[in-house]
Amino acid sequence: MDSILVEIKNLSREFKMGDETVRALNDISFTIKSGEFITIMGSSGSGKTTLLNILGCLDKPTSGAYFLDRINVGALSKNELAKLRNKKLGFIFQSYNLLARTTALENVELPLLYNSEISSKERREKAMNALEAVNLSDRIHYLPNQLSGGQQQRVAIARALVNDPIVILADEATGNLDSRTSYGIMMLMQELNAVHGKTIVFITHEPDIASFSKRTILLRDGKVINDTINDRIRSAKTVLQNMPINTELASILK
Repeated sequence: MDSILVEIKNLSREFKMGDETVRALNDISFTIKSGEFITIMGSSGSGKTTLLNILGCLDKPTSGAYFLDRINVGALSKNELAKLRNKKLGFIFQSYNLLARTTALENVELPLLYNSEISSKERREKAMNALEAVNLSDRIHYLPNQLSGGQQQRVAIARALVNDPIVILADEATGNLDSRTSYGIMMLMQELNAVHGKTIVFITHEPDIASFSKRTILLRDGKVINDTINDRIRSAKTVLQNMPINTELASILK
């Protein structure tokens, strides 16, 4: 039986806006099992960014509980939260968040710099393996401005993988990409999930992107209004193969 990695219990998050209290999340509950690929959907203001910040241990709920790998996140100090983030979570952002004057390899190595137990040689090897997993082993010495948007996002994915996290959190990771490149990223997500067993939580507002996941949680006004299993999962690879191909897609599909 799959183990539960994420457990959200009656979670709410409120913010003070002057004299007004805004409830960004309102008594939500759900679990995520090991090996799931889920999308969290919702329009602007639905609460998905607030939820992502809590899942990523960047914020704490006003009430309710969040357990990550059976650890009560709400009981941790700031230092303990930082260690938990670095050890158990991998982040992928819409804007890539790569250091401009740092090579692809060095960008991927960054999360490992905080781990004193890993030698520089092992750090380099792990970064190389992560870049190979996203088909960028031939671009390790390129700077971000020498890479396309899709390639930069794959560097960001490699960086998220390098610590071997138990959960990958992707925040609108296809938001800055054209359709074909977005499908290439989703193909990689499906491969990481199906072949490597990675648990993925993908934040999006696009139903088209959500159709590639196994399950979709829909938020509206801070509440879970739908939590459905996708019984007709689209294959991003098949979608790509049926589209006009370009050089970058050819390298993704090889």
